[in-house]
Amino acid sequence: MMKKWQQRVGNWLSEHLELPSDVVLELPRITTIGQLHVYIENHRGLLLFSETELRLDMDTGYLRITGERFVLKMMLPEEILLEGKIKAIMFVDE
Repeated sequence: MMKKWQQRVGNWLSEHLELPSDVVLELPRITTIGQLHVYIENHRGLLLFSETELRLDMDTGYLRITGERFVLKMMLPEEILLEGKIKAIMFVDE
């Protein structure tokens, strides 16, 4: 119930005050460069990392990235830069 209220208020703030929705709603921001790089901001932590899969905790579920030859180029508390051959980026609800 509280989450829906926060989302409504966040949507209103984003729309009427012209604030970025990823900041107001604490949504992840994902930037890709072809199939080579993925830069993710606003995640809640690393759940799994292997050469073929990355999972990041999100407010609702997790983010799953699959591919080949993954290398973490940068990892900060809320930001990650992943390199490799990206095949899929999926949001998984828990």
